[in-house]
Amino acid sequence: MLDYLTLVLACQLIGEFTVNTLQLPFPGPVAGMLILFIFLTFNGGIPQQLECITTPLLNNLSLLFVPAGVGVMVHFELLGSDALPLSIALIASTVLTVAVTALVMTFLNKRLGTDANTGTGTGTGTGKPDNE
Repeated sequence: MLDYLTLVLACQLIGEFTVNTLQLPFPGPVAGMLILFIFLTFNGGIPQQLECITTPLLNNLSLLFVPAGVGVMVHFELLGSDALPLSIALIASTVLTVAVTALVMTFLNKRLGTDANTGTGTGTGTGKPDNE
């Protein structure tokens, strides 16, 4: 079990190191998750011991947002002075996320032949009814 905890932390460390070394424009933990995903893909799935390590982490994920909430409260005045640009960015990103999600879902429903209302498919996977 300790081996898999070490694996998770090593992937995060490698991701941080890679992002900082190459000056990449995304967080190191994201790169670490990508490295872990690639490892698990080649490994053929999630080993039971790794699942035992990650389940408690995921169950308590909300605790990891406490430092971010404290940061918001500490810098509340700074956020207040930039309220308009932050609000515009928040609303625009939310609308864009909903629109992209809807387009992807529509595309996948057509491609997989799934009825968006019932969740049932035609069974062909071609997006065309079986009787055509």
